[in-house]
Amino acid sequence: MNIKFVVVGKLKEKYFKQGIAEYAKRLSRFCKFQIVEVPDEKAPESLSDSEMAQVMEKEGQRILDKIKDREYVYALAILGKERSSEEFAKEISQLTTYGHSDITFVIGGSLGLDPAVLKRANTQISFGRFTLPHQLMRLVLTEQIYRAFMINEGSPYHK
Repeated sequence: MNIKFVVVGKLKEKYFKQGIAEYAKRLSRFCKFQIVEVPDEKAPESLSDSEMAQVMEKEGQRILDKIKDREYVYALAILGKERSSEEFAKEISQLTTYGHSDITFVIGGSLGLDPAVLKRANTQISFGRFTLPHQLMRLVLTEQIYRAFMINEGSPYHK
């Protein structure tokens, strides 16, 4: 199984890198895990609606360029479907059972995801209505994927 993140922007904070590296190491017994970073579009603080749409479209195209047709895509979106850890674990298990061995998670830039990316996604997932820094979301998502594998294995990690 292959798990890939396609994310906008670079991870700068050492402590986030360390946390993700730890979970990536743990995940290595279950899957091949990789993070693909695409550049964020430079933009001034205050943008018009059309300028925001242009930024999201450019970032969206960079994201879509990194996704292959066969990949099952989760888009992280505040309006996506919330799942419990157990529901998420079951979903991951079912995907692999039914032939989806390439699963990609997309985390957009500070303005969110372009509609074209949301359209390409097989599903949207939300971690609640909180706004989280994108760097922190990478760590949280990595841990939840590890947790899903541990739940599916019947490990006490989840308790």
